[in-house]
Amino acid sequence: MVRRTKATTIAEVAQHAGVSPATVSRVMNDRFLGAPEIADRVRASARQLEYSPNHLARSFALGQTNAIGFLVPDLANPSFQAVLSGLSKAAGAEGYRVLVADSAESAEDEPLLAAEIRRRCDALVLCAPRMAEDSLVHATATLGPVVLMNRSSSSVTAPTLSVDSRSGFEALARHLHGLGHRRLAYVEGPAGVANERRLQGLADFQGSVEGVTVERVAGGAGSEHGLEAVDAVIRTRATAALAFNDLVAVGLVHGLVESGIRVPDDISVTGFDDIPFARFMSPSLTTASVPHEVLGTLAWARMRALIAGTTPEHDVVFQPRLEVRRSTAAPRRA
Repeated sequence: MVRRTKATTIAEVAQHAGVSPATVSRVMNDRFLGAPEIADRVRASARQLEYSPNHLARSFALGQTNAIGFLVPDLANPSFQAVLSGLSKAAGAEGYRVLVADSAESAEDEPLLAAEIRRRCDALVLCAPRMAEDSLVHATATLGPVVLMNRSSSSVTAPTLSVDSRSGFEALARHLHGLGHRRLAYVEGPAGVANERRLQGLADFQGSVEGVTVERVAGGAGSEHGLEAVDAVIRTRATAALAFNDLVAVGLVHGLVESGIRVPDDISVTGFDDIPFARFMSPSLTTASVPHEVLGTLAWARMRALIAGTTPEHDVVFQPRLEVRRSTAAPRRA
């Protein structure tokens, strides 16, 4: 093999193979339609001369980057990490890479971040459960191809993959009711669609039973918010608390135990998402399970169709599965 001290040019490969630079370009970009022996000769010359295509130049020339963007509210949340894992594996198997943008739970910044990352890639997977509806409609209309995750909207034409958190929260409340709990507390998440859907689920539950109260407690999306909500939850005198998500539940359980409140003996606690840690914490967390890695895989399948100009598969709404663990039990009798 020839050892070279500088990068080989496409013209040098063309001269070595006895073809035009345009032929080399078409062969290296898998767009050559001529005789197979010519393509083989070009590739052999490229290997011998240690030619490495300039992928950045190729991206500009072809108008593609072989990268897709993924915008999330908080990459520290294991749920979004699982989605990214599924998305990256599926896209990587077909030569695509994923660029990630984290809005740090700032729904106001998400439209700008979405536009910025979209300029650097071929398409965008938008996970914006708290973005304002008008901003969401504008983003999906102007930044396509877009696949929308963790959100559904009748005003959006982009493919969507979402989770029915409304029914998931109703199922959690019914589980607590079935254990005998009649006074519940809900540690809320950040303002937005995701929190509203959970409140709707609780309203559905309350509308179908009698003698149940649900106290709303300010919270957020992280473990620190669950920890900060401990005193307010105790003041509600609830026998069971539903947390916005598993991370909030983890902080809440930790804070309750530190305050001398036993879980589930004194108060039951539920989460939402079924992050990996949920089953290993003490006590293990009752939650609503969502297949986040599957969501990532399905997102790529729809994105691939959009990039190829074909019709993507149908939209999907996942029904969370109730996972009953040791953080919930019947309330103590007075």
